[in-house]
Amino acid sequence: MSSITSLIFESSRREGEVCCTTSFLTCLAGLCTDLALPCSEQPWRGIIQDRTSSESCFFFPYCVRSLTIRGRDLYDNKDVLAYLEHTKPHTYMTTARDGEDMKNRVYSIEGDGVGPEIWSVTRPIIDAAVATAYPDGRSLEWIELLAGEKARQATGTYLPEETLTALEGATFAMKGPLTTPVGSGFRSLNVTIRQRLDLYACIRPVRFFQGIASPVKHPEHVDMVIFRENTEDLYAGIEWESGSKEAQQLVTFLKESLGVSLDTACGVGIKPMTPKGSKRLIRRAIQFALDQGRKSVTLMHKGNIMKYTEGAFRAWGYELAADEFGEHTYKEGEAANGKPLVIKDRIADAMFQEVLIRPEDYDVIATTNVNGDYISDALAAQVGGLGLAPGVNMGDTLALFEPTHGTAPTIAGKDMVNPGSLILSGAMMLDHMGWNKAGDLVRHAVEKAITSKKVTVDLVGQIQGATRVSCSEFGDIVGQGLQV
Repeated sequence: MSSITSLIFESSRREGEVCCTTSFLTCLAGLCTDLALPCSEQPWRGIIQDRTSSESCFFFPYCVRSLTIRGRDLYDNKDVLAYLEHTKPHTYMTTARDGEDMKNRVYSIEGDGVGPEIWSVTRPIIDAAVATAYPDGRSLEWIELLAGEKARQATGTYLPEETLTALEGATFAMKGPLTTPVGSGFRSLNVTIRQRLDLYACIRPVRFFQGIASPVKHPEHVDMVIFRENTEDLYAGIEWESGSKEAQQLVTFLKESLGVSLDTACGVGIKPMTPKGSKRLIRRAIQFALDQGRKSVTLMHKGNIMKYTEGAFRAWGYELAADEFGEHTYKEGEAANGKPLVIKDRIADAMFQEVLIRPEDYDVIATTNVNGDYISDALAAQVGGLGLAPGVNMGDTLALFEPTHGTAPTIAGKDMVNPGSLILSGAMMLDHMGWNKAGDLVRHAVEKAITSKKVTVDLVGQIQGATRVSCSEFGDIVGQGLQV
């Protein structure tokens, strides 16, 4: 929770300053752990240890003098209690996990190209972070599934039905990048997995790591989370090749039935977008923003031109915010009246300019499939590139964490690739499990590795005085940086 800038306590003048729960004090303990406050300044720890029920309620004889978190100033226990009870740390699901499971099962897919290299680096780091953060014995149970070239060699197919069946019943999964060979029968293995499992939300947090030389003036202001709709839009793959029988039939139908005149030689694609698909994505983005104490959700669209698809996405977003979150949200230009979250929208091309010159004005971005692909890569370029860009594709039950880059076949097998994207995706997964302490350890270790200036080839040119190291060496440096 690096957004916390200050937290100061003082003894209250009278006992019973505010009625608290153990879970509230546990949150406070977590805040001060982030700030590295000494135990003497954490007077509630003994009280927590004496309480066995997280629902037990009691009076806390200390009061918060001031707390600043994400720019919001809170001045007493009641303010902090109200804030924390509506804030769930680092969860991407609508409902936060309690983080108390001792063992979580994770299904893994190694991936193609550089996949085996980044996977061999990432898994030991994730396991070590869990063991370091939680000496109580928590662990991950890894179960490998086959997909891509490894699956073809073993089973004769690139995406075995057994893999999809296992994922349909899973909660957590991680995968490396997959390629789709020409003539395989799949438009894309990645798209097939997302559509078959209805992983409708692609979520990509983008933040600056100290030590990276950025092409923008204030990369430290970049702290955004992109929610990209993942199953509709042009990426649904409904298209026909120029000159094909299907394309000509569709062109003829459009002309004869709807009066739309197209060149008979054109290729044709369809851009489907539905209220259901758009609203469930936007709902998740708004709920995340409220849970995390974020200030805004921006609907990114091209509705000025594509009025009944992209424009509808914008309209459905405002409609959903008013109908389901009206007590907590307000539209840009309206009075807040105590509501914490503003909903606004931006035209897609203007948005690319906005995130360059005013990144501090943007927080959570909810957008369509194609726009989300573009903006997430563009934002990653501001803070180090795709090698440091984690992501997750998520449905209502399964969260599939994966790097945002591809298979990089030109450097596959050369121990050159930056494993940071998959490592940081693993940190996201730990957060999602409720094991936030382990997730924070991973992020801090990556940042320490970057500030040591020993980095992979993609980052050497962005850090003055940096020394180039291999993928495996970078993994070793990150692993050595894991500390409680």
